[in-house]
Amino acid sequence: MTSMTTADLEQLVEGSDLEAKLAAGRDGRGELPSSFFETYSAFANTDGGIVILGVEELPDGKLVARGLTDPAKVVRALWDGLNNTQRVNANLLREQDVETLDVEGKAVIRVTVPRATRRQRPVYVGPNPLTGSFRRNNEGDYRCPEEVVRRMIAEQVEDTRDAHVLRGFGVGDLDTTTIAKYRQRYQTRSPDHPWNSLDEKEFLRSIGAFGSDREAGIEGLTSAGLLMFGKLVPIKDAFPNYMLDFQERADARPDSRWVDRLTTDGTWSGNLFDFYALAIQRLFRDLRVPFQLRGDTRIDETPVHEALREALVNTLIHADYTGRVSVLVVKRSDLFAFRNPGAMRMPVETALRGGVSDCRNRRLQDMFRYVGLGEQAGSGIPKIQSAWRTQHWRSPEMVENVEPYEQTIFTLRMASLLPAEVVQALEQRFGAAFDQASEVQKLALVAAAVERSVTHARLRSMTDAHPRDVTVALSSLVQRGMLESGGAHKRTFYFLPGERPAAEATPVSFELPGLERRASRSEASSEHKEPSSEHNGPSSEHKEPGSEHSGLGPPLSSELEAIAADLRSRKRAKPAEVERVLLALCTDRFLTLPDLARLTGRTYDTIRVHYIARLVESGVLELQYPDQPTHPGQAYRTVAGRGVMAVEHRR
Repeated sequence: MTSMTTADLEQLVEGSDLEAKLAAGRDGRGELPSSFFETYSAFANTDGGIVILGVEELPDGKLVARGLTDPAKVVRALWDGLNNTQRVNANLLREQDVETLDVEGKAVIRVTVPRATRRQRPVYVGPNPLTGSFRRNNEGDYRCPEEVVRRMIAEQVEDTRDAHVLRGFGVGDLDTTTIAKYRQRYQTRSPDHPWNSLDEKEFLRSIGAFGSDREAGIEGLTSAGLLMFGKLVPIKDAFPNYMLDFQERADARPDSRWVDRLTTDGTWSGNLFDFYALAIQRLFRDLRVPFQLRGDTRIDETPVHEALREALVNTLIHADYTGRVSVLVVKRSDLFAFRNPGAMRMPVETALRGGVSDCRNRRLQDMFRYVGLGEQAGSGIPKIQSAWRTQHWRSPEMVENVEPYEQTIFTLRMASLLPAEVVQALEQRFGAAFDQASEVQKLALVAAAVERSVTHARLRSMTDAHPRDVTVALSSLVQRGMLESGGAHKRTFYFLPGERPAAEATPVSFELPGLERRASRSEASSEHKEPSSEHNGPSSEHKEPGSEHSGLGPPLSSELEAIAADLRSRKRAKPAEVERVLLALCTDRFLTLPDLARLTGRTYDTIRVHYIARLVESGVLELQYPDQPTHPGQAYRTVAGRGVMAVEHRR
C-alpha cells in the first residue's frame, strides 16, 4: 500500500483537477458516493483529474484524511459501477488508476481519471448523454448544456467537420472573384497540374468544395467550399455565429484602442480565403525582423513570416464554425494572438510536441495546402516554435478554455527569454541567490515576473531540460522562498512572493481584451455596426457586450461589492445562498451577467446557466429587455416582492 503523509495531503487544494469526497456512507464505514460518477464524467470530459475518497474538505479548504474502514468494498463498488453501462457509458480506468493509500494509518482511495479522447466523449452518467454529461469548472461539476453535448457527439463521429453537403446551397452562393484569385494562385504554384483545365464546378469538386452525399442522393457545396469561397450572407445562413475579426492594437495596455480592424462587416466577401489574404498583409506590415541572405540573394520572408502564416492558417482550419465565439486575431507591438472557436481535439501538450495531426476541417486544410499554405501531420506548431527560437523570443503559448464557451488561444510573444530589465530587477530583489540559480531556475523566475505566473508545463515548453529537472527547479525555488505556489496537481502554478495573480486571470484574458466572451449572434451583429476595416485612426474602445448597460458607478459598485463580499471570498457555497445574494444585488436595479459574475466571483456561464435562467423562469427576476431575450445588453432586476422569501418558498 502506497503511503502519504498528512502534510502531503494538506498541500492539496480542491480545484479543476482535484476532488475530495468523504465517502463515509450511512454507517460511517465507507461507501462510494453516487456523486463520484458525476465527477468522473466531468474530469473525463474536461482535462482529467484526481478523486480522493475518504478525505474531508474543511471550511478553510484544508483536506483532512478521515479514512475508510472497508476500502476494498468501496473499490469493488467503483469497478462495478464503471463496468455497468446503465450507470456510466464508458470505463476509461486501468487497474493502476485506482490506488489505496495509507495516510498515517488511515486508508483513502486515489482515483486518477484520464482525459477522454475525442472518440470517447461524451462520457456520461445514466442512459442519456444529453442529460448525463458533465464538465469540470473550478471545483464544481456542471451538467453540460445540450448544445455542448451535441458538439461532442459530432466531434466523436466525424473525423472532419467540413465535408457535409449543404442542402439548398449552390455555386451561386460563392464569390466568383475569390474563386478566380484562388485558381490563379493554384495555377502559379502548379502550372502543369491537370486540374487547371477543368471548368469551375469540376475544379471545385476536385479540391473538395463541391461534393456528393451518396446515401441522401444529393450533391452540392460542402461546408468547406462555402466557408472558403462563399458570400457573407449565405455563410451566415449556414453558420449563424460565423464571425472573423482582426484587430491591430496601439500598444500593450489592456484598455488599448484598436487602430486597424478587419471584420465581417459586409464591405468585403467575408470568406476565409479573402480573410487570410487581407489579414496576412496586416500581420506582416511593420514586422521588425531583419531580412536574411541566401548566398547573395536577399530573402524578404524570414522564419517569423512563415510562423505567422502557419499560425493564421492553423486558426482557420481548426476552428469550429458552429461554436459561439469568433475567429479573432490580435496584433500588438509585443505579441500576436490567435483565437479559434472550439476546444482542442487533443491535449495541449500533445499539440505543442507536434507529430500528431487531428484537424477539425481537413478539406479546408487541403484547400490551403494546395496553394502552398499550411503544413500537415502536426508539423506546423513545431515549425512556429523553431522560428520563435531563432529570435530568442519566449516560447509560444497555447491555452484551451471551455468556459464560457469553447475556444483555443495561441499566443506568440515578441519578448526575450531573459529581458535585461527583468533580470536586473530580479538580481536586485534576490541578490546572490539569483546569480547562483541554475539556468532553468532563472528562466522560471523570469517567466513568473513577465507572465505573472508559471506552470510546470509552461516552463517545460521554454527549455530542453528534462521534466524531472524542471520539477526539482521549481520545488527548490519554493523551498528557498523565491517562488510561492498555488493550485494543485496539473493546475499548480508558481509566482513571485506576495504577487499571487488573480484567481480568475488566465495567461491571455487579463492582457487582451477581445480574446474574451464574444459570441452570440446578437452580439456579433452589434459589432458589425462599428467602423469599416479600412479605418486607420483611433476608434472607440472595445467593450464587452452589455458593459455600457452596467449600473456600476463608483458609489453603487462599493455598495454591491459589500453585499457580495462574503460569497466572493469563498469558492464553495450552497445554491440557495448564491441565489439570495443575486437577488439582493438585483434589488431596485438592473445588472448584467458580467456584473453579476464579477461581483460574486463566479464564472459568467455558472451564473447564466445555473442561476439566472432558473430565477427568470420562476418569475423572481425580470429582464430589462423582455421582448429581446438575446439583447447584448440584457440585464436583470428582482421583481418587487419576489426576493429572498420567494426563493425560500420555492425550496
